[in-house]
Amino acid sequence: MALNPIRTEADYRAALKRAEAFFDAAEEPDPDSEEGAHFEALLTLIEAHERKHYPVLPPDPVEAIRFRMEQAGLTVKDLEPLIGRSNRVYEVFAHKRPLTLPMIRRLHQALGIPAEVLIAEPTPRYGDKHR
Repeated sequence: MALNPIRTEADYRAALKRAEAFFDAAEEPDPDSEEGAHFEALLTLIEAHERKHYPVLPPDPVEAIRFRMEQAGLTVKDLEPLIGRSNRVYEVFAHKRPLTLPMIRRLHQALGIPAEVLIAEPTPRYGDKHR
């Protein structure tokens, strides 16, 4: 079967359907086979289309901190050495106080949150009038 560019939503759905057949098979094709090369090229086309039309936006910095806290079982008290007293932590969580560069560095080093996530603009929330 010939590979065609994915230009429309219909092309995209058709490509997904063709890829689904490979995933539903008992075994994926051998990467060194002609069928394996076709499958790999098809996935490359799908990934390129998705990157262009369905970009994954970086998470809100506060949501990234909350997620990492949940993962590690941390509390607000645990963030005090990284952000400041608990009232400062709550201000950051409420988007009333931005993260400072020293906070970002400490959070990045201690929690492993990528710096580019922490320096991103906060995601506007429903009802926010200040952004």
